[in-house]
Amino acid sequence: MKPNMELVCGINNSITGQAWRWRSGNVDTRDAGFIPDDLVTQLLLARGVPRDDLERNRQPTIRDFMPDPSIFRDMDHAARRIADAVERGEQITVYGDYDVDGATSAALLIRLLKMLGLGADYYIPDRLMEGYGPSGEALVRIGEGGSRLIVTVDCGAMAYEALAEAKAAELEVIVVDHHKCAPMLPDAFALVNPNRLDEDDEAASHGHLAAVGVAFLLGAAIIRELRGRGYFGSRSEPKIMELLDLVALGTVADVAKLQGLNRAFVAQGLKIMAGRRNIGMAALIEASRLNRAPLCSDLGFALGPRINAGGRVGKSDLGVRLLTTENPDEAREIAAELDRLNQERRAIEAAVQEEAEAMLSAQHNRAVTLLSGMGWHPA
Repeated sequence: MKPNMELVCGINNSITGQAWRWRSGNVDTRDAGFIPDDLVTQLLLARGVPRDDLERNRQPTIRDFMPDPSIFRDMDHAARRIADAVERGEQITVYGDYDVDGATSAALLIRLLKMLGLGADYYIPDRLMEGYGPSGEALVRIGEGGSRLIVTVDCGAMAYEALAEAKAAELEVIVVDHHKCAPMLPDAFALVNPNRLDEDDEAASHGHLAAVGVAFLLGAAIIRELRGRGYFGSRSEPKIMELLDLVALGTVADVAKLQGLNRAFVAQGLKIMAGRRNIGMAALIEASRLNRAPLCSDLGFALGPRINAGGRVGKSDLGVRLLTTENPDEAREIAAELDRLNQERRAIEAAVQEEAEAMLSAQHNRAVTLLSGMGWHPA
């Protein structure tokens, strides 16, 4: 008897009586000649993977999924400018968001630039005091500190006023983002974002990337540009694949769709993470009390929340500091602080939830309820 393809794992109903059916995708219940007998195949089909692409997705590699970075608008323009900065020894500041995607994106570019022989500064805004995205005041202040080239990561796609102020101060700002864009773009030196509305279909198909994935592609473009200039004639070429642990963490923690290139990023990044080559990442794993190689779920439920805790209830730059340090003692100290802040964050959320549930208990027959309380933390 052939299994019913509409059922998930052959289960008719959940414990609450809800019917289990595969969501739409490439699972065709009418095709009796093709009945996958393993869960992975069923999941891939349900997520829209074409049948003829199953094997590539079953064992995803960077080689099989990596696009040519040049397909994205402004990518080559940005890579050439950063390559110029590397050759000239210019001062660069990476301006990142305060969440995990922002921290990993900033850490990736900072570590890559260090591999290329250029130290880079970073700026992470305070979530409560400065809010989301770059501010004109902060960008101008960074420029006054000596960085005439600023790279924003995981933010900037809609920062019209801030980037206008930066340009007026004769600063060059490269935006590396993945958030939705409007038809009119801010006036940046370059804006690399697969979700630009003027991208062609191939580039737009990577709109599910987290910002750290876009930063990785920019890194590959920078290395290629410098290779073409003969920069590595007297120095070793960076192994950008060693930074995939950062890409995996940022991708999962940002709840990006694990399809296509993202599947390859995470699959290969977990292998790098298991080697604990990044001192800060190793300290974070230890602080999370993981005595084995991290799994995909650990990135979202153990490592990611600790990085996020820095931006929500602690110091916003703790994540970048941890993921870029080369000092084991400093790494352990920061990781321990992030672990403590994560416990504090959880306690705050539990207290708010308890108060909210008490409010709800006094209300009845409301389809939607909006609650607020004095002193509730915005975390």
